[in-house]
Amino acid sequence: MEALQEADLTPFERDRRAILAMAGGYRVTFDFLETVDFRPTPTRERPYQSWGTEYVYVREDRGNFISLQHVLVMRVSGKDDTVTQPFVTKHWRQDWSYQDDTLIEYLGRETWQKRTISKGDAAGSWTQAVYQVDDSPRYESFGRWQHADGVSTWISGETWRPLPRREWSVRKDYDVLIGTNRHTITARGWIQEENNLKAVSEAPGALRASQPYLAREYGVARYERIKNYDFSAGDRYFERTGSFWDAVRKAWEQRFATAGRITLKAPVDQANLFEPLFEQAQRLAEGKQIDSAEQAAFIGPDAFLGIIGRQWRNSRPRNLADR
Repeated sequence: MEALQEADLTPFERDRRAILAMAGGYRVTFDFLETVDFRPTPTRERPYQSWGTEYVYVREDRGNFISLQHVLVMRVSGKDDTVTQPFVTKHWRQDWSYQDDTLIEYLGRETWQKRTISKGDAAGSWTQAVYQVDDSPRYESFGRWQHADGVSTWISGETWRPLPRREWSVRKDYDVLIGTNRHTITARGWIQEENNLKAVSEAPGALRASQPYLAREYGVARYERIKNYDFSAGDRYFERTGSFWDAVRKAWEQRFATAGRITLKAPVDQANLFEPLFEQAQRLAEGKQIDSAEQAAFIGPDAFLGIIGRQWRNSRPRNLADR
């Protein structure tokens, strides 16, 4: 936090330090509450609360591009006060790009599409691209960091997002979240606030004409730094599986390089596309050796990419204005 307040930093460097300040070990709490119900017969939904211990790794730092990988490292305490070995799970990823004029946006109905913004809108901004556990896209937006009175905050534009796991496992009455993010760096860590509308779409990029919104939701994830917590299992996972996940990311990037608009035939979590990836990564995390030929075959067009190929429908690239 002190590094953010140094005098004579350029705006670009202060932005970078704010992003890098999100790295480290945290106890994370998640709280989501429906604040307004727009349905004719309101139903009071139960608030969602959970927590975890998580390390945020700097996967890559190229100056104007920073990639942060979240990895959960959890232990369970039994009734007799015994503590289990750590459970390690690859979590979400956030990529930050400076003055990026190309975004991959979610349109609803399991469809993502490239969009270009003007150089003027991109000037001085940072895009935040959020990816799901299998490194498939989730949502992306751009905004500008603001640094004033010792506080650093980034606010996104409005984005459409697929339903999170906490919702699709219990809700079937809506299919897209429309919201904004606010990231604030604090002396104890950082906070992500979400202001979301729960909406029903009738086609990619188009909401239902009658009563498109069911409710408004406020969410907050608090990342509080913790000391003396053993994240070494997460370190091993991150180091041993890094090259494998790099290859998976490149596979996704190649998909979008050849198709400006991509549709998944089933929600990524419900289609369980992440399971074969997690199984292969776990082999590496346990110290098993996978040679480059085997890895290429697994991720290549006859294996994992073959699965994606059967699940995804590619269509002609077009701008949102073409709708």
